[in-house]
Amino acid sequence: MNKPVHAPQRQFPVIDSELQVGGMPLSRLAERVGRTPFYAYDRALIGARMAAVRAALPSELKLHFSIKANPMPAVVQHMAGLADGLDVASGGELDVALDTGFEAGHISFAGPGKTTAELRRAVAAGVCVNVESTGEIARLADQADALGMVPRVVLRVNPDFELKASGMRMGGGAKPFGIDAEQIPQAVQQLRALGIEPLGFHIFAGSQSLKAEAINEAHAGSVELALRLADACSFAPRMLNLGAGFGIPYFPGETPLDLAPVGANLAALLPRLREGLGEVRVSLESGRYFVGEAGVYVARVIDRKVSRGQVFLVTDGGLHHHLAASGNFGQVIRKNYPAAIGNRMGVDERETVSVVGPLCTPLDVLAERMALPQAEVGDLVVVFQSGAYGLSASPTAFLGHPRPAEVLV
Repeated sequence: MNKPVHAPQRQFPVIDSELQVGGMPLSRLAERVGRTPFYAYDRALIGARMAAVRAALPSELKLHFSIKANPMPAVVQHMAGLADGLDVASGGELDVALDTGFEAGHISFAGPGKTTAELRRAVAAGVCVNVESTGEIARLADQADALGMVPRVVLRVNPDFELKASGMRMGGGAKPFGIDAEQIPQAVQQLRALGIEPLGFHIFAGSQSLKAEAINEAHAGSVELALRLADACSFAPRMLNLGAGFGIPYFPGETPLDLAPVGANLAALLPRLREGLGEVRVSLESGRYFVGEAGVYVARVIDRKVSRGQVFLVTDGGLHHHLAASGNFGQVIRKNYPAAIGNRMGVDERETVSVVGPLCTPLDVLAERMALPQAEVGDLVVVFQSGAYGLSASPTAFLGHPRPAEVLV
């Protein structure tokens, strides 16, 4: 039986055996950056992915970029020119979003632990606050009253279902995220008693799903829930964020998400929404799907060694820069991200090697017993699928090594 393989990484062209990122040979890009390791994000690929999503989904849907996937300011600035909304999850991300000049009313602020200072800043900026508890509603109202302003409020709903076949379930059951669906009518009453009319609902069931049927089921459930809650609360939402759930393939055997059935399902759901709610701004929120496959992490081989018959490529990057690719500090079953020797792409002959970083821990592994072209000191190891949840999700202070560079090309 053949072992499963990674989905082909064809988004980056290869010329003369060298990977091209942003239209530039990888080795030249490394010289331009001036050092390794580094992350590189290809702006053309990001634009192409956004265009592909718009083509696959109904045109009236608004597309929001979730900044937590990649908060690099240059990436967020680029996405601000492509997306219809920006979603933030901290005061720091709010700074990045506001610096783009994006319309504040289409910036939303989610997260279960917003501080009082963050709530005050959000009200002052005029962004939409996705409230996640009755306590947060009270704190938000206090800050709005102190500022003499009426806050823009969306109710984040913890649905009574979850996104099946997903890598991360954000709704259903007991969750720190959002207000339980059955408690939404009381939350609306609380807001109205404070003189605040909510703008709509944010229903985020989960993320990182490669199964169109699971995403379709979650979207259908979200639409039905929104209609049910609007009726129970006697109000017509002006905004409805359905999340997205779109995933990208990371590991052997995974296949890319087919967006066509997702678009067809949403096209069938929207008329029901219009009939029940009237004119409502319906949006999908995604981060990883827009930028994940447009990024690479690049490290240089600084040593090649053989230990009892096993070849190790020791690089200047690793776990401290790319925690997810290393296995998140020790998964029970570690899986390799797709990787390559970026300046030896045309070499067919392979050897089985492990790519490790410079840290003094056995967890510092970028690729374990993977078939790659023979590499030597100075060659460039590339980890694909690195445009989302890479640098900002990694323990860069671990063992005191330098941070990597980031470039948008």
